[in-house]
Formats: sequence, C-alpha cells, structure tokens
Amino acid sequence: MNSLWIALVVVALVAFFGISIYNNLQKLNVNVHEGFAQIEVQLQRRADLIPNLVETVKGYAAHESATFEKVVQARAQATAAQGVHDVAQADGQLTQALRGLLAVSEAYPDLKASENFRALQEELSSTENKIGFARQYYNDNVRRLNQAIVTFPSNLFVGLANVTKAEFYEVSDPGKRDVPTVSF
Repeated sequence: MNSLWIALVVVALVAFFGISIYNNLQKLNVNVHEGFAQIEVQLQRRADLIPNLVETVKGYAAHESATFEKVVQARAQATAAQGVHDVAQADGQLTQALRGLLAVSEAYPDLKASENFRALQEELSSTENKIGFARQYYNDNVRRLNQAIVTFPSNLFVGLANVTKAEFYEVSDPGKRDVPTVSF
C-alpha cells in the first residue's frame, strides 16, 4: 500500500512539473507575440505622424520632392511589411528616410522655428524612444523563449507546447540602428 502511495505522489509531482514547464513555455510564447505587437503599435504611431511631418516640411521646402517621395515610399513599405524580418527591414528604411527629411529641415530656419514642426519633431522623438523600448522588450522575450526551448528539461516539452524559436528583431544596417537626430 505504501508503494502505491509513493508511486501516486511521484506521478503527481511529475505531472505537476510537466504542467508547470508547459505553462511556462506558453507564457514565454505569448510574451514574444505581445512584444512584437507592441513594436507594430509604435511603428504605426510613427507612420501616422509622417504625413503631417511631410506636409509641414513641404510648406517650407517644396522643391525637396525626392526626399518627400523617399519618406512616403518608405512609409508605405513599412505599413505593408509582415513578419519580424520584413518589419525590421522596412523600419530601418523608414528611419533612413526620416533622417533625410529632418536633414532637409536644417536648411530652413523658419521651418525649425515653426511651432507645429517642433511639436511634430517632439512627438516623433518620443515615438522613436517607445519603438526602442518595444524592440528591447520583444528581444528580451525572444531570448527567454529561445533559452527555454534549448535547455533541459523544458526542451522535452517543446513539441507538446507547440512552440518554436522566435526571430530577434534586428535592423540589418548598423547605421540604421540609430534613432533619428531631432534638433531644434
């Protein structure tokens, strides 16, 4: 009788341990998806600011049409991108295009003095910071999930939990990693 109780306790402990690992893998997976969703929210927020910024700059620098076209095209690609790799690549291209737009603004003192332009720059700067924090949150969760997937004993439950390694959010060109400089 004692051996039966011992066997039941051992089975219960193993089941509890397995359920705990399964649940942890599921939580890590959800955190990764949540992190990517937060990046997309902030990228959309930035994309929503861009038309106002472009229109404001156009009013002062109408002959800079090539710069405006690059920003509009990069914005369109960024809003259409799907998946971590494509979103990261489009994000980098949009950041480069915004740098060009902000560089144009340096040549126009009246534009730099415009209250509307300064407010848009401040909002863009704030959004870029939020994007950076969202990227970090996402990558931290990817690291945790990927570590759990390859370490014992959680690696024994990966198939059961139906989780796979996640892709880190990386901007391919190191020059694109910088936040656009916003100066007044």
